[in-house]
Amino acid sequence: MTATEASDQAPTSMNNRQILQAMSGLMAGMFVAILAGTVVANALPRIIADLGGSQSAYTWVVTSELLAMTATVPLWGKLSDLYNKKLLLQLSLGMFVVGSLLAGFSQGIELLIFSRVMQGIGAGGLTALAQVVMAAIIPPRRLGKYAGIFGAVFAVGTVAGPLVGGVMVDTSWLGWRWCFFIGVPFALLAIALLQRTLHLPTVRREVKIDYLGAFLIVAGVSAILIWTSLAGNQFDWASWQTAVLTGGGALLLVAAVSVEARVPEPIIPLDIFRNRTVTLTTIASLLVGVAMFGGTVFLSQYFQIALGKSPTVAGLMGLPMILGLLVASTIAGQIISATGKWKIYLVAGGIIMTAGLALLATIDANTGFGLLSLYMAILGVGVGLLMQNLVLAAQNDVPAAELGAATSVLSFFRSMGGTIGTSVLGAILANRVASEMAKSLGTEGEAAGGSSHAVPDMTTLPAPMREIVENAYGLATAELFLVATPFAALALLAVVFIKEKPLKTTSGMERLAEEAKQTVADGDKPSSPTPVS
Repeated sequence: MTATEASDQAPTSMNNRQILQAMSGLMAGMFVAILAGTVVANALPRIIADLGGSQSAYTWVVTSELLAMTATVPLWGKLSDLYNKKLLLQLSLGMFVVGSLLAGFSQGIELLIFSRVMQGIGAGGLTALAQVVMAAIIPPRRLGKYAGIFGAVFAVGTVAGPLVGGVMVDTSWLGWRWCFFIGVPFALLAIALLQRTLHLPTVRREVKIDYLGAFLIVAGVSAILIWTSLAGNQFDWASWQTAVLTGGGALLLVAAVSVEARVPEPIIPLDIFRNRTVTLTTIASLLVGVAMFGGTVFLSQYFQIALGKSPTVAGLMGLPMILGLLVASTIAGQIISATGKWKIYLVAGGIIMTAGLALLATIDANTGFGLLSLYMAILGVGVGLLMQNLVLAAQNDVPAAELGAATSVLSFFRSMGGTIGTSVLGAILANRVASEMAKSLGTEGEAAGGSSHAVPDMTTLPAPMREIVENAYGLATAELFLVATPFAALALLAVVFIKEKPLKTTSGMERLAEEAKQTVADGDKPSSPTPVS
């Protein structure tokens, strides 16, 4: 921290009531971000048909939001270390509102894709900033018990999104446009609640924005994510498009590292990776993203095709995993706040997540729902013990001035892992389905289910063919979890080497003031603080 960042007025610690009031806006914002990614899941076929879009457009409507969110998370995190966090949160919510309105009023597929980019940028800000603000107002020792509340919001948004989207599409007087409009009131409510309840002091300081580094990071990451999203679908994995996207992305990221190492205010401070805890939690977050998101994203498809369930029932069948995640994160958070011990829950989470994925690797089209629920609940418990506590470990071990950068780096790599895992495992799924269909039907099987990436309409298939397709998707889904299991094991290995350190009992605001006073004590003269509430 430089002298110009120091403040003479140390902020006071917030009590539980004030924290809960401030978190009301954060929770509304996070619900909006989660809803944006889940509510369109069951509505997309109708949306694309109404707007006259192609299969390629279908892919881009999904991919564009995820690309924008993942690529901009580090930028929002860095901005939170430089500017007022509340204003940035409200800006990200405002961008989400604009994107949602544009999406809801779209008359063409091009405007819809652009609006999804706007939604993704807003969601990226919410993803990064919500956890940064929590760290700023809540000491790490008390943070655990509040993480369960966010777990509940995550669970409700994840489960409710697809169900709400399906209801909107099937209700004649609403329609798919309300899948986008429904998030607007929550976003406006979050803006109002944040204005009323969140009071964070901002110290005015001279800043230099690393525009070149920001451009190189976004461009490089986008190239890699576009490749992993479209390879094996829009073009072959071994193709000139692959060479251009991977080669270009790698060169852009190498250039970004060079720039970040030299500028005074880098978007991603490379120095934070000298911190062993940050490095190991980042690696673990990347691997958790690959293992969890890459494996579980195809469960809904397994429910509908291999088990023959409706979209609504398929959404409800995911409840055991969400409940496992919610219960584990809530209970572990309470215990961590009471005892101050956190590493045992990271290790336990790694072991349980690996076991859950390994058990799910044994499923097929004939697996009973009771056994399937048990396996999903085990996976949910493991993820619940890992995800939030990885962030807690990193936030506890970095200077207050780097809370935003450290938090956003973890969120960024988790999203990156999820995107790559989803794309690669999706290609494995398609290839295994094609192989199983070919075994049963010869070359006709490839035409029926292998080379096409469209999901088969099970209601139009005769009974013998339906049984073959169900079996193919059951075996292919099990293979996805088998491939994901080693990534979870590697995440466990990374967690084992994290050194447990006592949780700090002061919030980020208080630590920032303490670091500023230390700077003054070392002989620097601070500039006058400018609090902004």
